Amino acid sequence: MTYRITGLAPEPFADLRGAEEAALAAAGARRVIAQSKPGYPCRISLEDAEVGERLILLHHVSHDVDTPYRSAYAIYLRENAGAAAVYEDALPPVMEGRPIAMRGFDEAGMLLDAALALPGEADAAIRRLFYNRDIAYIDAHNAAHGCFAARVERA
Repeated sequence: MTYRITGLAPEPFADLRGAEEAALAAAGARRVIAQSKPGYPCRISLEDAEVGERLILLHHVSHDVDTPYRSAYAIYLRENAGAAAVYEDALPPVMEGRPIAMRGFDEAGMLLDAALALPGEADAAIRRLFYNRDIAYIDAHNAAHGCFAARVERA
């Protein structure tokens, strides 16, 4: 069994990247400067920003389903992030050193199972959740802050 973790597509956020502060504020977003590494995980590149790097902090609907499990929260995007990162049977840097909460959903967006993975345990947790053939995808969240980290799909 293999899995794929893909960063968010950058196109829906193109208007925010490089936007003036007033335009960001009108969209409910903010520009921030990374103060530490790790600490500012980009959802496009799936890497933490370097200290001093500019990011956009915005509200994002990560689980856009018509169920009680619809989910949204704040995320960071590096302003200079290129194409969406893709990881096959490997963890992106933003998932390696953090506790990760994983939620396994069926095709209809209903929660079937969940797992908490401490650093070094995420791969095993993904494989354990996907052992249930009814789980169509897993949404990974940073356990401490609760923000969306990435979607994990069967490959």
